[in-house]
Amino acid sequence: MKTTNAQLGIGTGGGTLLSVVAQLGVHDLVKTAVLAALGAVVSFVVSWMLQRWRRRQ
Repeated sequence: MKTTNAQLGIGTGGGTLLSVVAQLGVHDLVKTAVLAALGAVVSFVVSWMLQRWRRRQ
């Protein structure tokens, strides 16, 4: 049975992801989620402000 590069990549990526998740605590996951949400909000607000600024010119 031959394995393709895609199968090898998926297996390697999945194993790496699972090993990293096992090392993280709940505190780290919550912190990451909060920072991701904050980054998304800031990105949205800046994009919205730039659109409004561009329309006025």
